[in-house]
Amino acid sequence: MTGQLEQQADALGSHGALLGLDLGDKTIGVAVCDPARMVATPVETIRRRKFTIDATRLQELAAERNAVGYILGLPLNMDGSEGPRVQSTRAFARNLSNIQTLPVAFWDERMSTMAMERELISLDTSRAKRAEKIDEMAATFILQGAIDRLRSL
Repeated sequence: MTGQLEQQADALGSHGALLGLDLGDKTIGVAVCDPARMVATPVETIRRRKFTIDATRLQELAAERNAVGYILGLPLNMDGSEGPRVQSTRAFARNLSNIQTLPVAFWDERMSTMAMERELISLDTSRAKRAEKIDEMAATFILQGAIDRLRSL
């Protein structure tokens, strides 16, 4: 079951850890929030290989953290329109929903990577360290926005 965050709010429930995902072509940034859904924190960056391998790792992370759902960053164009990356993200979500039962919701991720890049630069993080951490930091930014919104519903 997939859909926009507001549509999936009931399926996600009011408490329980959520995994936030920033899907890239080569990596998947992963973040998690606490069961009370107050704070999102980075978990890891998965190097993408095949869908089944990537999905298995996500399921492992969800089980380890007793996650009750996934929040996927939806890479809309700046004007709000959908391009090929959105189609790819929606396909990933459909495939993930076909092999597991946790709900999947989308959250607008526009500017998440840029915001985290600026934050890491302001912290004087080296270019190599930024490249290593940017995807999981973007996932954290996405998840924090989503849990903040869920609390206001």
